Amino acid sequence: MEKVLTKDVQADHSALDIKRYELAGGYQGVRKALKMAPNDVVEVVKQSGLRGRGGAGFPTGLKWSFVPRGANAPHPKYLCCNADEMEPGTFKDRLLMEETPHQLIEGMICAAYAIEADVAYIFLRGEYFLSAERLRKALAEAYEHNYLGKNILGSGYNLEMHLHLSGGRYMCGEETGLLNALEGKRANPRTKPPFPQISGLFGKPTIVQNVETLCNVHHIIKNGPDWFKGLSKSEDGGTKLYGASGKVKRPGVWELPMGTTIREILEEHAGGMKEGLKFRGLLPGGASTDFLVEEHLDLKMDFTEVQKAGSRMGTGTMIVMDDRTCPVGFVKNLEHFFAQESCGWCTPCWSGLSWAENMLQSIEGGQGQESDLDRLAFICRMAAPGNTFCALAPGAVEPLQSALNYFREDFERHIHEKRCPWR
Repeated sequence: MEKVLTKDVQADHSALDIKRYELAGGYQGVRKALKMAPNDVVEVVKQSGLRGRGGAGFPTGLKWSFVPRGANAPHPKYLCCNADEMEPGTFKDRLLMEETPHQLIEGMICAAYAIEADVAYIFLRGEYFLSAERLRKALAEAYEHNYLGKNILGSGYNLEMHLHLSGGRYMCGEETGLLNALEGKRANPRTKPPFPQISGLFGKPTIVQNVETLCNVHHIIKNGPDWFKGLSKSEDGGTKLYGASGKVKRPGVWELPMGTTIREILEEHAGGMKEGLKFRGLLPGGASTDFLVEEHLDLKMDFTEVQKAGSRMGTGTMIVMDDRTCPVGFVKNLEHFFAQESCGWCTPCWSGLSWAENMLQSIEGGQGQESDLDRLAFICRMAAPGNTFCALAPGAVEPLQSALNYFREDFERHIHEKRCPWR
């Protein structure tokens, strides 16, 4: 993203109001987009190499191109911003919404115009009270200055944008679960096809995008696809909000070139491990990704390279594990979260994750058996992609399956010693 979070206007961590945002170059992307044909906006985003920042990494412009267009296209069309940031270890989108809410709104206007959407929703995590307060104020300012509403800036384009607070379940972050929740239904996933681009919210064409993804769009329109690609150190274009949590010296979030190595993020920006602790492993993109270990520290943090190593970049927010943290207890806590957040729609998820949590609890408490490790591996296979309605269960077993691979001796030690060695 273009640097709009400058020290002179953001030193107090207050949100940029519309005047300060415009002084920093805000809404120039909207003005330029509205002078282009919608298809041209889609093409520019395609050329930029922007990939979804919510975890899946799907090419954004390609996703938009699936939406029906022309005089016979169904209306209304919808754009939904997925701001239901409930992935454990992830806190990047909250910072964007709290400090530059107009950046998100501008990106959404450009994206909505590109797909010829009539209505846009910001689907916000219910616990993000400060984000909600600042987004409401920013939306009111955007309407007042005719960036939203009827005949935006005299272009003839109309767009209504609404803030919707989530009921507070992890399942609401899955795009079709989000759409069901937005319709007032239980947040169960939908079968695909049809995909939301064809039949989404209220059965109409819909695009669902992550906050960080949308915050890049207007900068691409304003500065061009080559500029965006030039910001990156890899084939994936642009910059990325990388984060680190755990027992590092400086946990936080940093905007860095896409493809920055894990070692640089961990050692230079997060300051390395706290005194007396050693690095053992990390989850590269939130709780629903596979562990990476010492041998992976020089990997570029981009979608392609992390996948080659057997994990996913996900949200790009690393959860770091040190040598004094029990891997079994670490994974048990994650499986507890995923088990309680299952919507209950499919058996591998509602049954399998609870089963895994119970076995991990037994192992951690000293009652585990050797056969439990084979059962845990079986659950990981049964919850793999293609066996469930959505990605919750496949993501939930990623830290478990990789922990069984990299830290198997720790599981075995629990079983043989009949206790947790870290207690």
